[in-house]
Amino acid sequence: MVSRVPMLEIRMNDNILKSGDMRNLEPFITPLKLADYFNIGGVFHVGSISSIPTGGGIYLDTAVLGANHRDFIEIIFENTEEIVQSYHLNGNSFFVVGMDGGQWIPASRNQYNLRDAVFRSTTQVYPFSWTAVYVALDNVGMWNLRSEFWARQYLGQQLYLRVYTSSTSLRDEYPIPKNALLCGRAVGRHTRPL
Repeated sequence: MVSRVPMLEIRMNDNILKSGDMRNLEPFITPLKLADYFNIGGVFHVGSISSIPTGGGIYLDTAVLGANHRDFIEIIFENTEEIVQSYHLNGNSFFVVGMDGGQWIPASRNQYNLRDAVFRSTTQVYPFSWTAVYVALDNVGMWNLRSEFWARQYLGQQLYLRVYTSSTSLRDEYPIPKNALLCGRAVGRHTRPL
């Protein structure tokens, strides 16, 4: 069962980023994983973007989408441009279950390949097309979903996926190493020994 359907509509117009919900334009000094680990407020907040595009304007924020460990989500990428776009998800791989020309609609799920989908961490979205992926969130942490086109990434065509569990088991996530360099608002804090 798919718990959530983030739909990421990627649009560029006259070199100005205009994206559905994939925007991350706020520069940060404290790395998100350190802010998350030490519970430092004001660096980001989970849910700063919705899982369905709102059609609202662009605003400065660190885009973090929250999800639970072992959730299964569907992500739909839509490309309304004349170039092929590629997207990469750090920390998790996904199943590419569908792609087609035109605009994605819920009925597009009827043509998904659920038998032998390709398992990968990067996918392409062809011009005026969509690509759908299923992600089994089996890796706790803060993961980056981004455009592989560097200029787009720089302009904010990326978001972070915070995969959370209340467990503190080493089976799910290792602690930050004792020798990690702490910077930003994490300076002076102490990591737990492994």
